[in-house]
Amino acid sequence: MIENLKDFVEELASIKVTPNVYNQYSYGHQENYIRRDNLLTYLIQMYKLKPRVILVGEAPGYRGCRLTGVPFTSEHLLMNNMEGLYLFGKENGYRLVLEKEKNLKEATATIIWSTLIEHDILPLSWNAFPFHPYRKGNKESNRTPLKKELLLGGKPLHKLIKMFNIETVIAVGNKAEESLHNLGLSCKKVRHPAQGGKNEFVKGIKEIKEGLLSQ
Repeated sequence: MIENLKDFVEELASIKVTPNVYNQYSYGHQENYIRRDNLLTYLIQMYKLKPRVILVGEAPGYRGCRLTGVPFTSEHLLMNNMEGLYLFGKENGYRLVLEKEKNLKEATATIIWSTLIEHDILPLSWNAFPFHPYRKGNKESNRTPLKKELLLGGKPLHKLIKMFNIETVIAVGNKAEESLHNLGLSCKKVRHPAQGGKNEFVKGIKEIKEGLLSQ
């Protein structure tokens, strides 16, 4: 299975992306080898933990997965974990492209992981579009993926769901839900925690956890 996961990361690295998109795994930028290693480390860890739930966002953000290579993480989270989380950190083999005194945090990642820890859920994390879409002329920005970009992200998402034998797909936000439906995937939806959505996100995760326990 590890060879399959290596192949998966290599396939991501080889995907030709559309304009105003950064493929954080590609061989076009030398430092991306660290992001490929981080992603592979994460996928191997998760495969050993055998999650049956996948949490799917819309696309990587410029302060998060764009920098780390791991969905729903920030530099700070990847290097330090948070109380109750032992998945990340240098001790597990994760690295940053640039070592610096103060690592960036990312609000969405912090809310998501603190909620998952509280409700004892450890899902596989991914994005409907696995690369970073940005506004023209500003790489330190985020934008909504185009329909053709979401179609590009469909193949790796379907492959992950199959490789991990995922039973429950959770969309984080309306855009992620719409993307999953366009890809022919049924899912549960929780509110995106950004822009005042934290309480609804927490409520949604709690309800899904209760539903999984009752099955």
